[in-house]
Amino acid sequence: MPIALKEWAVTVRALAEGEQLITLRKGGLREADKRFRVEHERFFLYPTFDHQRHDLVRESHIPELGRALEEGVWAEGEPPIQAIEGAVNGDVAGPIPQPDRVRIRAWAQLAGHFTITDPRCLDALSPFYVWSTDYAEKRLAWKRHHPLHVLLLRTYRIPRPVTVRVKDEYGGCRSWLELQRDLPFEGTPVLSDSEFERAAEAIGAIAEGGVPALV
Repeated sequence: MPIALKEWAVTVRALAEGEQLITLRKGGLREADKRFRVEHERFFLYPTFDHQRHDLVRESHIPELGRALEEGVWAEGEPPIQAIEGAVNGDVAGPIPQPDRVRIRAWAQLAGHFTITDPRCLDALSPFYVWSTDYAEKRLAWKRHHPLHVLLLRTYRIPRPVTVRVKDEYGGCRSWLELQRDLPFEGTPVLSDSEFERAAEAIGAIAEGGVPALV
């Protein structure tokens, strides 16, 4: 069965637009030992609305929360009105209900895997993710004795989005899912080879060198 990495819908959208190149992981409550493990080299990107809030993404990407609702398909044909208003106005009061189905638009190849413990590295990596730096630092601080995994992803948009039913077993804080339908590893990379290579070099220098050095 196809494997997918579960991420916020707004993050999946940013990855699929080339606006984000990395994701950060420490492990979820429903993972073995509550630790993240790199189990797959190639996987689809599964959009979820769990824990997604306007104050956890940088201000420039708050409008993307409203557009990210397009990744879900609700029973009534439209997302709940409170989700639309909250996402557009940036004042989501509570969790967004999960849709009946989600649209899979992209897949990713793991292009690099680093572990970091230095907040300065995380701050230097901020041009490559759309979360607020405060939220990224909270990911680093959680389970302080465990390093934060930085995954460098080469993302591809598939030619035609595929709709996948949301199942109960997909819920909760977990990273990897087995999707129960066929999906194509096809499509076009969201960045050219040269663009991606330049960014990957900068990300590697920060994550491996431990010293912020972006110009």
